[in-house]
Amino acid sequence: MKIAVYPGTFDPITNGHSDLVVRATRLFDKVILAVAKDTGKAPVCGIDERVELARVALKDIPGVEIVPFEGLLMEFCRRHDAGIVLRGLRAVSDFEYEFQLASMNRRLAPEIETVFLTPAEQYAFISSTLVREIARLGGDVSEFVHPEVQRLLREKHCT
Repeated sequence: MKIAVYPGTFDPITNGHSDLVVRATRLFDKVILAVAKDTGKAPVCGIDERVELARVALKDIPGVEIVPFEGLLMEFCRRHDAGIVLRGLRAVSDFEYEFQLASMNRRLAPEIETVFLTPAEQYAFISSTLVREIARLGGDVSEFVHPEVQRLLREKHCT
């Protein structure tokens, strides 16, 4: 069974993230969306809210599991028998950082491969940071996130 882990902060999960998950389910038997608790970033939403938002956004996609995690990604992958790490590339500017991460992960766990996917063109410009900023300023983010994610963001005041 080919299991891929798609790690990230997902603060919040966007349509771009969901697009990558759908594409990944065509390639792998199971996709684990690993919602990182400690990323060195300062997430606006707590881990429970981010996991809940991801579950809502991905509920209709078979073969997906949403799991919170902390610690080393490579250890998480080993615990879940995942041989693949999925990473998204939106723009050339993402590549250098992602390449560095993939190289370090390969050093830590040479048996685990990193696979890069690009989102569909209509999602390539979307980032969680931009979605949070638009929502915080009272803008309409319905084009960028699942409708329930938009509603939960307002309810939970994660923006």
